Amino acid sequence: MFKKPDEEFVKEGAEKVTPKDIQTVAEQSEEINKQFRARGPLKRFVEDGKVLTALIRDWRAGKYRQALYGTIAAVVFGLIYVFNPLDLVPDVLPIIGQVDDVAVMGAVLIMVEQDLYKYKAWRDEPKG
Repeated sequence: MFKKPDEEFVKEGAEKVTPKDIQTVAEQSEEINKQFRARGPLKRFVEDGKVLTALIRDWRAGKYRQALYGTIAAVVFGLIYVFNPLDLVPDVLPIIGQVDDVAVMGAVLIMVEQDLYKYKAWRDEPKG
């Protein structure tokens, strides 16, 4: 039976994230952002996707290190999950295949909400 992805699912996936996964997300951020723009139910996450990929790029580049590794791992897991066409429900199934992607992104955003607010404040403050 299909179990809807939730915060526990994301936590379990985040525990398996490697430095190579972080590098992949940082390097593929433009392609990942295109996934949000191009796909039905994920369109509502376009701006969130941009912020999440920017967070990963800045964290990996050492520009922003205030986020805990657990936050970074959860974001990377979520973005890789969305980017992967062969997740729990393959995305080749119209709409249904994207519902699990939406559930994962929703869970990630709930988990990292406070860290995203902090990152956006840091990103938007004038640099001297």
